[in-house]
Amino acid sequence: MAIIRYKGKKILLEEKFMRKAIDVALLGIKKGNGPFGAAIVDFKGNVISCTANSVVKSKNPTLHAEVNAIAAACKKLKTHILDKHIIYTTTEPCLMCRGAIYWAQIPIIVYGTNQKDARVLGFDEINISDAQYNRIGKRKMIIVKDFMRKEAKVIFSEFKKMQGKMY
Repeated sequence: MAIIRYKGKKILLEEKFMRKAIDVALLGIKKGNGPFGAAIVDFKGNVISCTANSVVKSKNPTLHAEVNAIAAACKKLKTHILDKHIIYTTTEPCLMCRGAIYWAQIPIIVYGTNQKDARVLGFDEINISDAQYNRIGKRKMIIVKDFMRKEAKVIFSEFKKMQGKMY
């Protein structure tokens, strides 16, 4: 658990939300998808969406966990703006997912493992650093890295054991 400040408000970051993302990622790899999960939570602590990566099974390279979570949250809330929400994601978002997060106006990103961890596993991610991401955009994001990193790395171990399909 951690407390951050956003626009003068205290925002509580809770492990239970990252655990939801980890659990959905583990379910996703059992279904033959990539080892990634994401949850979108409002500032009051309500889980709006929690989804896994579905690239392999859908045969759609854009269906990363973060994109799926944003799409589900927007559909549920009937809006394309998620400016009072936090995204918890098991791995540092790739370039595409960072763009989706930015356009959805999600102000807080919390992630577990990093892109180096994903590359060690064999994923070929295009990434920009957190600092570059904030330098490029006009809206500055609060980025919390290594949140429950050890627990999130378990997903990669399970993926490797199951000889998951790379993309």
